[in-house]
Amino acid sequence: MNTPVQMTRPQTSKKPAPPAQKEHAMLLQKEMIARNYHELASAHERGKKVSATFISGNLNELLMCFDFARCLPESNALHNGMRQKSGKLIMDAERDGQSEDVCTYVKADLGMLLGGEVGPTGEALPRPDLLLLSYSGCFTYMKWFELVRQKYNCETIMLHVPYQGDGKISNNMRDYVVKQFKENLIPTLERVSGVKFDIDRLREYIKESAKAEEDFVQVLQSAKHRPSPIDGLFGAVYYMGPIFSAFRGTKEATEFYRVLRQEIEQRVRAGKGPITPEGEMAEEKYRLVVEGPPNWTSFREFWKMFYGEGAVVVTATYSKVGGVYDFGFRHDPDHPLESLAEYCLGGYANLSLPQRIDMICKYIDEYQADGMLINSVKSCNSFSAGQLLILREVEKRTGKPAAFIETDLVDPRYFSAANVKTRLDSYFQMIEQKRTAAGAAH
Repeated sequence: MNTPVQMTRPQTSKKPAPPAQKEHAMLLQKEMIARNYHELASAHERGKKVSATFISGNLNELLMCFDFARCLPESNALHNGMRQKSGKLIMDAERDGQSEDVCTYVKADLGMLLGGEVGPTGEALPRPDLLLLSYSGCFTYMKWFELVRQKYNCETIMLHVPYQGDGKISNNMRDYVVKQFKENLIPTLERVSGVKFDIDRLREYIKESAKAEEDFVQVLQSAKHRPSPIDGLFGAVYYMGPIFSAFRGTKEATEFYRVLRQEIEQRVRAGKGPITPEGEMAEEKYRLVVEGPPNWTSFREFWKMFYGEGAVVVTATYSKVGGVYDFGFRHDPDHPLESLAEYCLGGYANLSLPQRIDMICKYIDEYQADGMLINSVKSCNSFSAGQLLILREVEKRTGKPAAFIETDLVDPRYFSAANVKTRLDSYFQMIEQKRTAAGAAH
């Protein structure tokens, strides 16, 4: 199962696929993201300062207190990947000196900057006035913003977030992050933006965050039903967009998750499976937990390899990369800075390997999954380091079969459809064999 992936060039002769079918909430999310890109493109014309920050541990509510327009480089890269633009951007960055082994999000972003900052929607993105590095688990972030700062020579803030090496968040860790907020981050945001900090304004944003988080968790946990009304990886990509990007803390996000929850609860009552690009999934044959991000450049083709065989991802670690909410964390308006600190500390990529293993085992049990699949991303060390250890430990503790495939985030050269399909088919056969053996034992 672990043979190397062959590098392949994307095929250009394929017939275009018919338009994907989407739920109402998916379309609403698409409109929100497109509108944010338009607002970003016109930010400086409207007198707004622009911040660039990352998804994991992002401080969206705090940035809104200072009227920043908010750009997220990871989102730019993945949207360019889904629009089939990232391959050229990555090769442009490699011609400029970046290694093949550098994170492809980074190279897609740098390639976009080299090409004139034209964003995924075709509008030019503005030069950032502030780079905010809320370091939460991904060490690549630091080098990424170092390279961006060399280009723009703009104000840069480094918020250091301790790693959860012992598997818990201590008071000292939280207080250390809050101290940085008070002594460095907030004064810098005030100076760059010209806006005075108002903690009551922050509390209002955080109230909205907590409402959205509650509904988001209910949506994700709806997959405990049989059949699952959602796909917890491919479908969840659409669901998590607003809360992990520039919308958390807004009334717009609160309304989005209220509508989404209603839609999903109706699907549960009707006993319906998830919506796929080709319509409702007819039969749920396999229930999987997936570790690792999806592949964006072949997103629809990748998803079809699952739903085409009746496989639904009931939950995935990737849908926790912007915040682990399903074990109880909510932003707290009564303790706004402290809860922001805990949010930064609690990102999935900031968890230790034992914590990640515990989480996956718990998911397999609670979601009644048939096993775990790891999608190991060649250039993403934050996710990929330790994944074979995770696989062995999860198999040993749960007795459920696990499998390992390899793709990439946004580099089309590292997606071999035939290779991935062969491995997935073998994995589904493995699940069937386990079921047969279990039936015979009884």
